[in-house]
Amino acid sequence: MRTVRLPDGTEVPALGQGTWHMGERGSDRRAEAAALRLGLDLGMTLVDTAEMYADGGAEEVVREAIAGRRNDAFLVSKVYPHNASRARMARSCEASLRRMGVESMDLYLLHWSGSVPIAETVEAFERLHEAGKIRRWGVSNLDVDELEELGAALPDCAVDQVLYNLDARGPEFDLIPFCRDRGMPVMAYSPVGQGGALLRNAALRQVAERHGATPAQVALAFTLRGEGIIAIPKAADPAHVRQNASAAEIVLTEDDMRELDATFPPPKRKRSLAML
Repeated sequence: MRTVRLPDGTEVPALGQGTWHMGERGSDRRAEAAALRLGLDLGMTLVDTAEMYADGGAEEVVREAIAGRRNDAFLVSKVYPHNASRARMARSCEASLRRMGVESMDLYLLHWSGSVPIAETVEAFERLHEAGKIRRWGVSNLDVDELEELGAALPDCAVDQVLYNLDARGPEFDLIPFCRDRGMPVMAYSPVGQGGALLRNAALRQVAERHGATPAQVALAFTLRGEGIIAIPKAADPAHVRQNASAAEIVLTEDDMRELDATFPPPKRKRSLAML
């Protein structure tokens, strides 16, 4: 599995696993945990979750998935903006750690910007780091101007997790270059889109046929093609998990990119950062 280097030199897999919508139904949790364990076996050891997902239910699925193999997983969770203050973040972090059944997490992200000043959020992150509760901190859904507000703390920000896929290429104009110039990876959520509309696109399906792959695999390969990009697709089906892992081996050709660019044009101007 290809890796991406974080600002502190740590190598993480370019292809990880997301957990959005996991933990929403108790009857599905065992299968969801099994899918995450399979992903770990296939090298997708970065697992992303959040206190928001199923009101903590996704973190509980992660707990079951990593039981007995904490050292195999690079755990990422996210804090609500309204909990990202000096007074509330420690409580949120402890609750996430308890649900995941671990003593510390590898990366803790601000889920999106809110009313709490970013300087206060950074201070709360640093307190958790000093206490050994988190090993790194980062952000999610922040655009270039918001990243710049980090000021002197910007070099300590491990990643920016944003919506990025063939149908949401806005970050290519300025956010991805900004982060790349500073050695900060971009973590792409929903890298194959939502609801399946993207995967039904004729151009994408044609490229997939040439590679003997699925449209989802080619969409993932597109997201992963750039330096410093981490993709975190969600999969709860074993076949889907294996397909995701294989997508990391697909190399898109110049002809593939010309065809995809014609249908999904790269941005020629600044776009507002899209969110789901």
